[in-house]
Amino acid sequence: MRVKRYVVNALPEAVSMIRTDLGKDAVILDTKEIKVGGFMGMFRKKRMEVIAAIESDASKQVELPQRKPSPEVNAVVEQILQTAQRAGAAAAVMEPPSPPQPAPLVSEKRMEREQFIINEIRDLREYMVKLSRQQSDLHSLSEPLIALKERLQEQELESEWSDKLIEALQESEKNAGRVYDRLEVWNESKRILVEWLRPYSNAEINREARVVHFVGPTGVGKTTTIAKLAAEQTIKRGRNVGFITSDTYRIAAVDQLRTYANILNVPLEVVFSPMDLPKAYKALSERDLILMDTAGRNFRSELHVSEVISLLQSNEPNETVLVLSLTGKTTDMAIIAERFSKYGIQKVLFTKLDETTVYGAIMNLVLTHGLNPTHLASGQNVPDDIERFKAGKYVDLLLGDAEHE
Repeated sequence: MRVKRYVVNALPEAVSMIRTDLGKDAVILDTKEIKVGGFMGMFRKKRMEVIAAIESDASKQVELPQRKPSPEVNAVVEQILQTAQRAGAAAAVMEPPSPPQPAPLVSEKRMEREQFIINEIRDLREYMVKLSRQQSDLHSLSEPLIALKERLQEQELESEWSDKLIEALQESEKNAGRVYDRLEVWNESKRILVEWLRPYSNAEINREARVVHFVGPTGVGKTTTIAKLAAEQTIKRGRNVGFITSDTYRIAAVDQLRTYANILNVPLEVVFSPMDLPKAYKALSERDLILMDTAGRNFRSELHVSEVISLLQSNEPNETVLVLSLTGKTTDMAIIAERFSKYGIQKVLFTKLDETTVYGAIMNLVLTHGLNPTHLASGQNVPDDIERFKAGKYVDLLLGDAEHE
């Protein structure tokens, strides 16, 4: 029996080394987390210690690890080796070994460690099977489908939706009795994606709402967006609009909205707390529509979300719209969307369309979190750089031109 010890960053790294050193019939006997390196006991790094073994001729001397294992490890190794010898064969390294029969005095801790080893090997096997399946699936795809999958990956569309789209296309090809060319793949993809977005594609800001609140992180362009919508309502629809801002954390934000208010000849009220809201609403009582700007905060924090929600109180018909920038990370936007959705906020307006070429975040947030996009905004021109969300136009951006991808 040859026994070797490995110190690695993760278990998969050890598997490769064990295969090279001991062969495919080696058995992982024990794994545990250890700390190595450092200076005077500080800055030590976490590593994984792996003990592996392989049966050899009885005449060969057992190869000992470089450092003497602890008595606990020796006990586990001895128990497992005795079980393996009674069974008459060693298990393959990729197959979880059968749990050893515990001796009458085997400690509960040792049994837990042995079960941990089995679970680690099982998880590793499942991961490698999944990886192998993904590689096999990729090789089975046609060139147009591979190109589409690569495009969607570049657009940061979550694999759940890209895989589902590929499956739908393969089913469509099966029904058609042929393999689609590149243009057909893109056209069919657009049809499917637009159909997926159909339940969310007719969202708009409620025309019956007299007060509309805008919430979102710092720097997403809420103030400019509010000015664009106010100009649209004032110039194109002839409505009397009023502004309220609670973004008193940034003096520049108040000044910016005040500048827009002066240009559009729209009154502006500044509130510092929920207690100031009744006074602001009374001052704007003659206005048909009130647009409220809220402070941008770190909305990954539940506390900051609740602070903003406390300002969204009104006896008037009202609505709240979440504003997100397409230049942000999808993961961050998803967390913010989840925070606000708890309070019933399901409408979203995306900004900075002109500052990115990656559009998968919209599809991810709509399909995963059930958000309803109302507008897409781009640029600084008021009121021109904003338009209603249209599923077909958005999908064209997501897929790009089939002939140039």
